[in-house]
Amino acid sequence: MAKKVVNTSGKRKTAIARASAVKGTGKVRVNRIPLEIVEPRLARMKMEEPLFIAGKKAEKLDIAVTVSGGGVYGQADAARTAIARAILDYTEDAELKEQYLAYDRTLLVNDTRVKEAKKPLGRGARKKRQKSYR
Repeated sequence: MAKKVVNTSGKRKTAIARASAVKGTGKVRVNRIPLEIVEPRLARMKMEEPLFIAGKKAEKLDIAVTVSGGGVYGQADAARTAIARAILDYTEDAELKEQYLAYDRTLLVNDTRVKEAKKPLGRGARKKRQKSYR
């Protein structure tokens, strides 16, 4: 019998996270680093949220997350979305889905907000150089 493997992804700004969940002992690794020692602490706490909400349903899952692009907190948000989706897809639990949505919708839905692109003749997306006549 083949092992059940669930592959999911999460995005935030320019960060992309890919997670795969298999039956195991409850280990969660982010870029091959155990989640317990990921720094900074606030980013680790963000990534742990879906595990705390799932409780015992996620105890027998090994989740491996690969994150690239963006900054530390964008990666944390992308990873938490990928982890939540992996747990949900593996357990196929409707009650857990309701709990996730009640807590925070971005656990299951990617946050599509991105930085606005810089425009010509200016210093950023909206700011323009001042004219010095008159």
